[in-house]
Amino acid sequence: MSRMHNPVHPGEVLKDGVFNETGITIAAFAKRIGVSRITLSRIVNGRARITADMALRLADALGGSAESWIDMQARYDLWQARQKPRPAIKPLSLAA
Repeated sequence: MSRMHNPVHPGEVLKDGVFNETGITIAAFAKRIGVSRITLSRIVNGRARITADMALRLADALGGSAESWIDMQARYDLWQARQKPRPAIKPLSLAA
């Protein structure tokens, strides 16, 4: 499997696919899925993560699977983590 270069935050997918396409407001969609407008706004603007609970809510409201939202968030998080410097880590030898 090849690594995606700079994957989009799942909030960007929500912005383009839900809010730009349907015209529903963040406040109205937040109420529909039972979260605060601030919580949803932070996700849409890429300042908060999609949690397991949010993934389930999005799947219920939009169809599709919660796993697809979690996978999108994980790919974004991994790419972001790879951009930061990390110390070299020596692999653990499991030989007895």
